Amino acid sequence: MIRHLVLFKLNEGVSRDEERVQAGARAFAALEGEIPELTFWECAWNITDRPIAYDFAINSAVADKDALTRYIEHPAHQAAAAQWREFATWVIADYEF
Repeated sequence: MIRHLVLFKLNEGVSRDEERVQAGARAFAALEGEIPELTFWECAWNITDRPIAYDFAINSAVADKDALTRYIEHPAHQAAAAQWREFATWVIADYEF
């Protein structure tokens, strides 16, 4: 199994209350059940307010590297990520467990 973690940081001056940001969050939430490769899926806004904190997180799992590639290349994932490119940056970690 591979855990796929993503942490998003909203760009300077961008608020999570903006409609485009809320639409981006809804797009990621909608991936649950949409992409067959996902064996685990959760995403949510960070609830703490610390200077080093990121704003939004995805915690997901897939069976193997091939499944991870299919997930990343899936049109629904690509569309959701494209929305976030407009207002955020992110870091990822993929590890086997």
